[in-house]
Amino acid sequence: MKRLLLLWVVTGLAAGGFAADEKSKDSKAVDRVKAAATVLDEIESAPDQGIPEEVLGSAECVAVVPSMLKGGFIFGARYGRGVASCRTPKGWSAPAFFSIKGGSFGLQIGGQAVDLVMLIMNDNGMRNLLNSKFKLGADASVAAGPVGRHAAADTDWKLRAQVLSYSRARGIFAGLELSGAAVGQDKDSTREFYGRMVPFKTSLTGQIDPPAGAFPFLNSLAKWAKSASSK
Repeated sequence: MKRLLLLWVVTGLAAGGFAADEKSKDSKAVDRVKAAATVLDEIESAPDQGIPEEVLGSAECVAVVPSMLKGGFIFGARYGRGVASCRTPKGWSAPAFFSIKGGSFGLQIGGQAVDLVMLIMNDNGMRNLLNSKFKLGADASVAAGPVGRHAAADTDWKLRAQVLSYSRARGIFAGLELSGAAVGQDKDSTREFYGRMVPFKTSLTGQIDPPAGAFPFLNSLAKWAKSASSK
């Protein structure tokens, strides 16, 4: 009887430890989804800054990298992990997890973390994203996005780029000259979040339903995109 009781206790502790490990792993991907939602909310809540309504309302997909790390004088290592979602007939898609590495970010001095936002503006840009591996400025044209509540009438943001990029550092939000960065699927985070490997095309075209952990980002995205489209 004592041996049986001991076996139950050991089994229970092992199961509890396994669950804790799984929760710890999952939290990294879930926390990134929450952080992406916070970035979007804070940027769009700024009274005179943010992504113009015309631009956000026209975007096919939105990708956010919270606290992307960069460093060095003028050139240096840059790396970040983010989350993306695209429009589907049923609403915004289940999130896709990606990494972004390298690239030229214009003149940068010192090391700091920035929030990065990329808007995929047309079908060509979306096709590159669905391939789950592409290079900005080579496979997909990229340009600094206009900033403010409204895009100026003389801007050609609709014509000049498949991807519009923005950054926020130390409270300053601006269009970002981003070129040469490689974007690829973050397979580790994908497996943590979904419990299995899910291709970009499967999640971003609405072939799977978003799990509960996706809603902080998707709800924020839906709110701001709907507000932009209605004005």
